[in-house]
Formats: sequence, structure tokens, C-alpha cells
Amino acid sequence: MPPILQRLQQATKMMSRRKILLLVLGCSTLSLLIHQGAQLSWYPKLFPLSCPPLQDSPPRPKHMTVAFLKTHKTAGTTVQNILFRFAERHNLTVALPHPSCEHQFCYPRNFSAHFVHPATRPPHVLASHLRFDRAELQRLMPPGTVYVTILREPAAMFESLFSYYNQYCPAFRRVPNASLEAFLRAPEAYYRAGEHFAMFAHNTLAYDLGGDNERSPRDDAAYLAGLIRQVEEVFSLVMIAEYFDESLVLLRRLLAWDLDDVLYARLNARAASSRLAAIPAALARAARAWNALDAGLYDHFNATFWRRVARAGRACVEREARELREARERLLRRCFGDEPVLRPAAQIRTKQLQPWQPSRKVDIMGYDLPSGRAGPATEACLKLAMPEVQYSSYLLRKQKRRGGVRLRPEPVLDNPPPRPIRALPRGHLGH
Repeated sequence: MPPILQRLQQATKMMSRRKILLLVLGCSTLSLLIHQGAQLSWYPKLFPLSCPPLQDSPPRPKHMTVAFLKTHKTAGTTVQNILFRFAERHNLTVALPHPSCEHQFCYPRNFSAHFVHPATRPPHVLASHLRFDRAELQRLMPPGTVYVTILREPAAMFESLFSYYNQYCPAFRRVPNASLEAFLRAPEAYYRAGEHFAMFAHNTLAYDLGGDNERSPRDDAAYLAGLIRQVEEVFSLVMIAEYFDESLVLLRRLLAWDLDDVLYARLNARAASSRLAAIPAALARAARAWNALDAGLYDHFNATFWRRVARAGRACVEREARELREARERLLRRCFGDEPVLRPAAQIRTKQLQPWQPSRKVDIMGYDLPSGRAGPATEACLKLAMPEVQYSSYLLRKQKRRGGVRLRPEPVLDNPPPRPIRALPRGHLGH
């Protein structure tokens, strides 16, 4: 046989073996993935994807530079955790706040690159709370960074804000009996523009996006149109919290990631006793009217979201979202037992997984690890359910060690900002 035919035959055999190996991996429930720095993690593998690239599109490498604008009470903590874990698996640098800012980038001040801890610069990924400032972010992030954010239906979001920040926002504290209905009946009686944390009580999405939350589209429709235009100029994807799995499908396609990369556990969720089971229609209308700027933003980007789904192929996206939900359920059972349930913080034995509680009136739930487990699988499960404060502290310490930064007390920034929530103690997380 001519040498060229022999080499072709050997290459064919190698390809066949690889196909068999992929099939075995696809049928397996666990897979060990070895990444840079000998990091080890495990995820159920999914083969094949329901939404393959177009036939004329060459395969793309995974995109590694992402800036996520983490808006308030929009499932942003869950997205942040996805990005943190991806960054760890690929040995990427995550931009983290200077300790004087706690675990947010000195929110509610306008973002500045000075708020970023020097041990986490230059970054590949950014995902902590900040108030958007285009010029400052582009000064910090490398060229080619993909910008994404997430919005939530304003009535549901406002109910969550009212509950979560009730002890921090003066406008909410003034309301008798902490009644959302009473606030929305006459919001001007309780709200003071420019007051400490006033942004949590009026058009919070607009404020987070860098807009003027005191503007009303009823009085100035051009302002809303301009804000929408500014968002569209920067953000490659605006996800929608009510369609979270579909949003993750679009995200992973935008970034050329695997579906495995966007598996998640629900984080920072309130107990049923801490939220309204359903928002009455009249209350929802009042919330949208009070937050008219947010409502305009949401309605626009909800419509563009579904146009984007249609371009990707709605049936295809829905199939992939279903595969994501099924894989997520398998992963949760592997990590947290055959019947994984969210638990009150008092019932979570693993300290690293205890979520911060904003007040005695609000219960934030979390997952706990079954006792007696160890190894890389347990490490991956721990990260899957780790709350924001603990994960941010862990990543900061890890990146300091990687950069050879000596662990010592941090200097305090001049003019430190007000702090919307009290962080958990910054203890060593045992990693």
C-alpha cells in the first residue's frame, strides 16, 4: 500500500476511536476535565447540541473576555456564578472590587477602574455589581470584550427590591407595616430623590445601566429612546430573567461555549414566606407606572430578545433549553442528593454555602452538600452553590496567591462609598 494511503488509513482509525470515546463520554453521567493549572472539575456531558452552528460557519474558539452588568434582583447572582466558575476552569482573571468597596464596585457610585483590586487586573471577566460607565469599563476591559446584561419584569423586580432592601432604603422604611401596596398607592409620600439608596426605590434598572432614574418616558419619550440606543451600542446580549434557560442558550451561542459551561444552581433565592406568591394585576400596573423607565427598557429588550430567538430558530432554542434543564437536574442530584432542595441558611451546615441574610424578615435560601464527600466532584459542587460574597472573597485570595501578592490588610480608599448591605466576615474559606 502506498505510504499516503497508509497514513490516511491510520488517520481514519484514529477518528473512529475518537468518535467512540465521545460516545462513551456522552453516555456517562460524569466527566473529569483537566484544565490549565491542573484544575479539576466535573460536569455531565451533553452530545450533541440541538442547535449546531450553521453549516457555513467554521467552529469558533470559546470567547474568554466577558463583562456582565449585574443588575439588582434579576437572577444576576446565578449568572455571576456561571462566569466565576468558567473563569476558574480556564484560569482567567476575574475583576474583583477593592475591599473598601466590599463585594460590589463601590455601588451606587459610578463605576471607576480605580475600584478594581490591583491583584485582579488586567481582567478577562467582570461580573460584580456596578453602576455602568462605558468609558471606564472600556478602559479596564481588553479589546474584543463581549458585554452582556439581564433585565427582569419591573413589577416582579420591584416586589423583590422592596422585600430585600426594606431595611436599607429609607423610602421603604417609611412605609407603615412594610406594605408594598401602601407604597405604590402613593410613592411620592415616601420617596425622596437623591436620598441614600433611593435608586432601589425608583427605576433601578435604568440607574444600574447608567441612566437618570428620575426621568419619565411619559414626559420625555426621547430620553428612553436614547437610553435604549446607548444600551444597544454596547451590549451584545440583553438576557431576560423570566426566560432564564433560553437566555443561557443565547449566551452560550454568543460566546461559543458548551452547554456544560452554563449549567447552574439557583442562587440568592428568597423563601416562599418572604415573597408574594402572585402580584395582583392592579399592584403590577402601579409598579410599572412608578418604574415607567424600567418598564420601557424591559418591554423593548423583551421584544428584541424574542426576535433574536426567532433568528436562532425558536424550536432549536427551546430544545436546547430543555436539554439544559434536564442536565441541570442531573447535576443538582449528583451534588446535593436525590431530592435537592433549597434550604434556609440555618439548616446549611457547610459554612461556605450559607447565604447572607439581608434582614430578619427575609429568608435567603441555599443548597448544602451531603456529608462524607470529598474530592474534585465535591469541590465543583461547592462552587456551583457558593454565594456571591464567599466566592468573591475566595477568588480574590486565590488571584492574590497566583500573582504573588502578599496577603495583608488592604489600604482604605479615600472617600469610601456608602454600603448597601453588610458583607459576611472575610474569613479564609479553606481552599
